[in-house]
Amino acid sequence: MTRDPSLEAFCAFYNKLDKTCTNRLAEFYTEDVSFRDPWHRIEGREALIRYFDTLYARVGECRFTFAERLRDGDQAFVRWTLTVTHPALAGGDPVTVDGCSYLRFEAERVREHHDYFDAGALLYEHVPLLGGAIRYLKRRLD
Repeated sequence: MTRDPSLEAFCAFYNKLDKTCTNRLAEFYTEDVSFRDPWHRIEGREALIRYFDTLYARVGECRFTFAERLRDGDQAFVRWTLTVTHPALAGGDPVTVDGCSYLRFEAERVREHHDYFDAGALLYEHVPLLGGAIRYLKRRLD
């Protein structure tokens, strides 16, 4: 299977995404983009830029390792592993979570972006007190 240039460029951009390059989002997203993750629904590129500026303000390392990618027409799916460091999570140690993204392209830029991942594994399990309670409950369910 051949790799799609627009999808590959998108993945390459995310591999280097940090607080210094959110101004490049216009290269990859349409003006009326709809973005969703487990915590937010963002409408419009300017709102997405503000969200990412806030999100990445205190992030240390943020690295995506992309696995399978599939594009059919204007739709694409990408499976990834995120490794992130943040002073408020896991004592600043790296946190890793697997996820995937559904993307819908328009004129080779993303018009719809929906991230799917375990929000607890990324955030809640690494917050003092709350994390211990969630890990305890997960062990009880096993």
